[in-house]
Amino acid sequence: MTAEIKWVFLYSLLTALATGLGALPFAFLRQVSTRGLALAESLAAGLMLGASFSLIAEGSHYGLTQTLTGGAFGGLLLLAGKRLLDGHDIQFGEIRGAGARRILLILAIMTLHSFSEGIAVGVSFGGGQKLATLITLAIAVHNIPEGLAISAVLRPQGASLLACAGWSIFSSLPQPLMAVPAFLFVETFQPVLPYGLGFAAGAMVLMVFLELLPEAYEKADSENVALWTTLALVAMVLFQTYL
Repeated sequence: MTAEIKWVFLYSLLTALATGLGALPFAFLRQVSTRGLALAESLAAGLMLGASFSLIAEGSHYGLTQTLTGGAFGGLLLLAGKRLLDGHDIQFGEIRGAGARRILLILAIMTLHSFSEGIAVGVSFGGGQKLATLITLAIAVHNIPEGLAISAVLRPQGASLLACAGWSIFSSLPQPLMAVPAFLFVETFQPVLPYGLGFAAGAMVLMVFLELLPEAYEKADSENVALWTTLALVAMVLFQTYL
């Protein structure tokens, strides 16, 4: 049992570290123009929408009603958090105002979402090593564009490449923290999984339409924003379907 716990933790830690790889494309972006910022926000929006569809599809295997219920709560919590932050002068490192608020909301969503992924890794070990390996690799691969979505918001605001990678990994740290308890108490954690997946999906969808897309439309032509969002959405869905 001790050896199995070690592998559960190491596998889930791998999925968390993979999130940091999403920052790599931004190693080539030194300065970001207003138009570039809009395109980055469009990219993040498409990736988050694609991830949301995947979460809903995965959650529906465990219970469609539970997934939709979790989605409604996720949306409501995001609205509550947004209203709470709107009335305050938020600072994130050197970043202040609306940019800092957006970063905090996205990090909060992605971190909450990681709890569900950690549970998924831990639960998968109940089906044997082969299933656990497949689930772990799938989540690790899917975490890379999630790190890209986080970096797409952080980097244009002046965050360093190391900070983008660090915060991306930080958002996934609940995965190794939740995987071991989920493995030890699989019958207790599995019923919670669809609620968690739906919760993250609902929060991400609302974040896209309340924050990312309105901000992008103010900075660039609507055609370009729509095109980049659509391309990122399609790429994310294809990526998760075939890899």
